[in-house]
Amino acid sequence: MEQWHGTTILSVRKNGRVVVAGDGQVSMGQTIMKPNARKVRRLGQQGAVIGGFAGATADAFTLFERLEKKLEAHQGQLLRAAVELAKDWRTDKYLRNLEAMMIVADRDVTLILTGNGDVLEPRDGVAAIGSGGNFALSAAMALIDYEADAEAIARKAMGIAAEVCVYTNGELTVEAMDSAK
Repeated sequence: MEQWHGTTILSVRKNGRVVVAGDGQVSMGQTIMKPNARKVRRLGQQGAVIGGFAGATADAFTLFERLEKKLEAHQGQLLRAAVELAKDWRTDKYLRNLEAMMIVADRDVTLILTGNGDVLEPRDGVAAIGSGGNFALSAAMALIDYEADAEAIARKAMGIAAEVCVYTNGELTVEAMDSAK
């Protein structure tokens, strides 16, 4: 069975802004199946959370739906909702088989969620996942001290990742919001 590859998701939090950016490429083997997939979207009431996913699309949509339910149940508290989702993801027989990772951010916190039950808050407000995640993360970390604008950092870092990762392209979806930090 062919493996689906692709996706670079990057989040940058700096100077009162949080940005989540994702590329649009979906690949299967050596074939680009879709160049403009939308892997970053708003979640929760009034779009108070930005989420980006890497992995199987149907699995990610399932997780986004579950996270929205948790956000509703916990009055929009992202950390609490994420911890509850991670518990379910790790212990539920159906969810345990989902193959995806997520970055979620609101005005207060950025988190990486995995099927291993991890709820990780990144150091220095920069997080990345996916096949080009390490490239984007490295580029963003190099830029963080030299660029004041979170969106500019994200766009430049994603551009660098697209140049070196064959599973990442320059068709970006970028969502931003004011943050508390």
